[in-house]
Amino acid sequence: MRPAPRPARTPGTTDAPVPAQEVRPYPRPKDGLPPVTDCPAALRRAARALGRGTGPVAVDAERASGFRYGQDAYLVQLRRTNTGTVLVDPVGAGSLKALALALDGPEWILHAADQDLPCLEALGLRPRSLFDTELAARILGRTHVGLAAVIEETLGLRLAKDHAAADWSTRPLPESWLVYAALDVELLIPLRAALAAELEDAGKDQWAAQEFEYVRTRGPRPVKTDPWRRTPRAGRVVQSQRSLAILRELWTAREDLARELDRTPSKVLPHQAMVAAAVARPTSRRKLTSLREFSSRQARQHHELWWQAVERALALPEEALPPMHAPLGPGELPQPRSWHRNHEEAASALETVRAAVRTRAEELRLPQEILLAPDAQRHLAWELGEEQARCGRARTSTDAIAARLVELEARPWQIEQVAPALAAALS
Repeated sequence: MRPAPRPARTPGTTDAPVPAQEVRPYPRPKDGLPPVTDCPAALRRAARALGRGTGPVAVDAERASGFRYGQDAYLVQLRRTNTGTVLVDPVGAGSLKALALALDGPEWILHAADQDLPCLEALGLRPRSLFDTELAARILGRTHVGLAAVIEETLGLRLAKDHAAADWSTRPLPESWLVYAALDVELLIPLRAALAAELEDAGKDQWAAQEFEYVRTRGPRPVKTDPWRRTPRAGRVVQSQRSLAILRELWTAREDLARELDRTPSKVLPHQAMVAAAVARPTSRRKLTSLREFSSRQARQHHELWWQAVERALALPEEALPPMHAPLGPGELPQPRSWHRNHEEAASALETVRAAVRTRAEELRLPQEILLAPDAQRHLAWELGEEQARCGRARTSTDAIAARLVELEARPWQIEQVAPALAAALS
């Protein structure tokens, strides 16, 4: 086999990425494609090998989003110096306790860790510390932060990215998919070293460390209130409470069936079919069947279930219908576009907060959402506006702003960098 190209000697940086004409293809793993670890005996051997490795562990996971219900991992890729790459099939490998023990200690390197950590934690795999290469690239002010782009600009190597949207629950997994999966961890270790050096040179290494720890320890995101209201294209056309009830009942029935079938909900019943039924409000099975969006095989397959959902919605008394606007969940705020009508002080504060954060972020060469999360910006402005409405004046000293930001889970580096700018803008 022809040897794989070596990484560029001098990694590229944010200001001086590897020129496009110097980027070389990296088509296959340099050590060859390892076998899939898909039985308990193979997993024990892999865990021992990873335990004997040195340095951090590159980690990635592949899910079957768009095919299966939920976000389970169907392949876990690992790579460590002196071990090489390990591809673990969590479906067939049995208990992962030995693997969890081997990974409990070394730093994990992931790209966009917040996407993979939940499914890895569901397998009992949790890092003690991590380095997120996507987040590092964002903190450095990179424009392109996808894994392939960061590797090209930093190491001068081009990975094949052909199977990101594949159904990873497929068995056996095709070789071309496994090559893609192995390459996802192939270069994370040298990429981490290059990005860490640039972070240190830029004086942003401690900022990154705090962000990595926040991602590692952050709890699960709160469940959205009335998730059925977020059905694509429903907001523009579903204009009555009865129609909302039909949408809710269909969404709930689809969710239950999708969970039972282990299929992504949109493949059980398309979004547009639910929206069409909500708008049409059919009063009989025949009228539901006559809708063009219910003519597909997948819609007809469970037609009786869909009609029962519509029938339940039609039978609801007026007082049981959902309100036109979703109730606010714990900690949720009204949409900022409505603040000018009833919360003028908060609306004015939000304009000032956003402008100050954007200006300071540009000075620091950061995305503004990295300097201070948009949700924190909104809550800060809301609190200031409410205080001003109650008391005639809000506390806007640097110390007062810093104290509010602590409550909003801003990290110390963010508070240090943005609180003085916010205080000056708001005073």
